[in-house]
Amino acid sequence: MMPNPNDDLQTLRSRIAATAARMIAQDGADYHTAKAKAARQVLGVDRPSPNYLPDNIQVEDEVRRYQALFDNPARTARLQRLRRAAIDVMEELAEFRPYLTGAVLNGTAGEHDDIHLQLFADSAKEVEIWLLNRNVDLDIAEVPHFKGGRHDPVEVVSFTWKKETVHAELYEMNDLRGALKPRADGRAQRVDAAGLRTLMNNEEKQA
Repeated sequence: MMPNPNDDLQTLRSRIAATAARMIAQDGADYHTAKAKAARQVLGVDRPSPNYLPDNIQVEDEVRRYQALFDNPARTARLQRLRRAAIDVMEELAEFRPYLTGAVLNGTAGEHDDIHLQLFADSAKEVEIWLLNRNVDLDIAEVPHFKGGRHDPVEVVSFTWKKETVHAELYEMNDLRGALKPRADGRAQRVDAAGLRTLMNNEEKQA
């Protein structure tokens, strides 16, 4: 089934974003998977053209709208626990310039979400040795570089910290250059522990 010609591109993107947001909020799907599945549902094709896919900012906005309609106190409490755990682990890893990213930062985290960090060191091995010396069990994988496909993938170490799962992407120090620019919508892409505390204090004052 091809898209209805009466639906313009922006309308289709909005429908895909809303469908993906439900998958993310309800099932904990990652953005890439949720967008692909949502596009198949809305468009009825297995390989939708990339120009039909909304960007992550649009999907995140739809997640916020969904949570505003169907949210519950348990999710809010879960977000606060994740943020407190994130501050704790960032303080422990302070020598590696840790920054928080993802749903715990942007406030959309729920029961399925973990803590996502980006660390900056002279080498990934420094971080791995630091954790292993503290008897932290690690799973090691690779993820795309946050600066895009023109850069090599980076290692990500996953471990449990005070009953929460942490995924820490390991970058070189020079990757930090330019990394603190805000997103296109003006929101922070990443914050350190002090920035997270400020964010939490500001949200508490506004509540």
